[in-house]
Order: sequence, then C-alpha cells, then structure tokens
Amino acid sequence: MATKDGCANFAALNIIENQLIHFKMATTTADISNGLCFRMDTHIYKVIEFLHVKPGKGPAFVRTKLKNLGNGKIIDHTFNSGVKIETVRIETREYQFLYKDDNFNFMNLEDFEQISIPEPMINAPKFLKEGMKCIVMFNTEDEQPMSCDLPQFVEYTITYTEPGVRGDTATNATKPATLDIGVEVRVPLFINEGDTIRVDTSEGAYHERVKK
Repeated sequence: MATKDGCANFAALNIIENQLIHFKMATTTADISNGLCFRMDTHIYKVIEFLHVKPGKGPAFVRTKLKNLGNGKIIDHTFNSGVKIETVRIETREYQFLYKDDNFNFMNLEDFEQISIPEPMINAPKFLKEGMKCIVMFNTEDEQPMSCDLPQFVEYTITYTEPGVRGDTATNATKPATLDIGVEVRVPLFINEGDTIRVDTSEGAYHERVKK
C-alpha cells in the first residue's frame, strides 16, 4: 500500500514530468537554433539559418531561413524577439535507401521496417544511390517521417567526361561530367573517365578527387 509520502512524491513527479513535456513543446524565438523544428500556420518547419538582430532603435528580432518539411520549400521569415513558438519533438534514425518508384523507399537496418518518403522531404534526392545510408527525422507524436538527409560527402565514379589535360590542376575552369548514377556535375579539367570524386550533396557540387 502506498504511503501518503509515496503518493505525494508520485504526484510531484507527475507535475515535474508534465512541466518538462511542456517545456520541450513550447519555447520562444530566443532559443531558435539550426535544426530546430516547430509548427507555424499548420505546417512544420526546420530552421536552416538564423540571425539575432538588436538594432540601435526599436525591438530586437530574429531573421530566419526555414524549410517547410511538408513540401521542401525554403522561405525567409522574421520573428519578433521573445515570440512563443511550438516546437516539435523529433528523433533521427538511420535508414538505407532501397529503390525508387512513385516515392523513395528506405529500410531500417535494425528492425527491417520499410518506409516510403516523397521527394520534397529529401535534401538531395538526385544523389541517392542503392544501399546509401541516410538519416531520417521522425515526428515522435505520430511517428511520421519529416525529412531525410544524405551524407554530406559521397563518392561517385565518373562514367563520361571529355579527356582531361595532363598537368592541368586548375580548379577555376570546369567541364561537365556524368556520375555513375546518371547525374551530371561540373568538375575540374584534370578529371577523367574512371576517376572517383567526392561530391558535396548539400551543395550539389564537386568537392575533391579521391586518390586510390
């Protein structure tokens, strides 16, 4: 049988837990940071960039660049400092890309659960290749995926490009090159067919040649 002290402690614990949950769900623009997810106008947004501004005259404000996790669109939005926002609790999990049909299909390597993610939720869908491991973000309230991020740097083999120029290591001049996934990127003149390069998927651009 629970004692009065035990009941009191249990009630106090419930109050603390409820306060913690409320704290996680509601915050203000003073706590905005990159990666923060929150609801605004029935949509869920992720903070891509932010800047706190304190002008000499007038109230402080926060400039942000936000990604709509429902359609992938990027918007600019300015908040007054101290405005309350409703944050969304998220969880990230590693999934492996399997194949593409109407959407992109991934598998959880721990329990083999498969999910389908629409293209707008993926940060660089054209650079996906079979077997690639990605990070999928879930809304813990309904267990629905909200976004999928590829690794920032991924290696690909050049399947076609015009012949390189021997000794030309300049990187300011570029030419088109086709990757083994069929995507075309700009590469330095010294890159040849068969070379392996590292691509920055966040920029969609050549990063460096891989020496093997």
